[in-house]
Amino acid sequence: MKLSIITVCYNSEKTIADTLLSVRAQTYGDIEHIIVDGGSTDRTLAVVAAVGAHVTKVVSEPDKGIYDAMNKGIALATGEVIGFINADDFYPTSEVLALVAAAFDASGADCCYGDLCYVQQNDVSKTVRYWRSAPFLPGLFGRGWCPPHPTFFVRREVYARLGSFNLRFKIGADIELMARFLEVGRISNHYIPNVLVHMRMGGTTNRNLSNIVKQNLEIRRAFLALGLGFSWWRFMANKVVSRVLQFFRRPTL
Repeated sequence: MKLSIITVCYNSEKTIADTLLSVRAQTYGDIEHIIVDGGSTDRTLAVVAAVGAHVTKVVSEPDKGIYDAMNKGIALATGEVIGFINADDFYPTSEVLALVAAAFDASGADCCYGDLCYVQQNDVSKTVRYWRSAPFLPGLFGRGWCPPHPTFFVRREVYARLGSFNLRFKIGADIELMARFLEVGRISNHYIPNVLVHMRMGGTTNRNLSNIVKQNLEIRRAFLALGLGFSWWRFMANKVVSRVLQFFRRPTL
């Protein structure tokens, strides 16, 4: 099974080396790593050239935002399964993609996903939040649940059948896509109870309160467009509780 791993980036010279090295270190043998750069003006592409010997494709050109860049990556992918690793994220061990491939083989599922740790920007050995996911059940998205998108691996044929990221959503298209696939498309899925990705704090969505509000408003609009039941108060109450618990939980695996 060939895995296509897509990294979208823009002016990411400070962090992308960790991303590249974590993909290069994977023990799984059949990987293509695609870099979709938005026309960086810093040394991002120089870092890719220096430490990305394993990278199979590099595109650097202006885009319409992160989800447009992700769609470009999907169009370039040739693997049976597609996953995303952002330019400030990295795999915590060299066995992550082998674990993912084994989960697809064993389950036969259309998608697999797992857990994620948020780590400090300047000390990635320190976990700030632990996002423990869970097996999917219909209706969970309306209660504030979703898998961590960087851990969400999907068969390429699902994108061909159900579509890619909806560019009408500027900051919540990843959640709209996962809800569309799981809640509406009812694709088969498998939860891997392991930490698959480490993410630095300070990403676009969680950078400030304004972005958090904008994303939640987009999610509401997306869920209503998808025909999903939505109670604003139930959604926010469950989401707040789950986020608070992330600061106290720590992974055991």
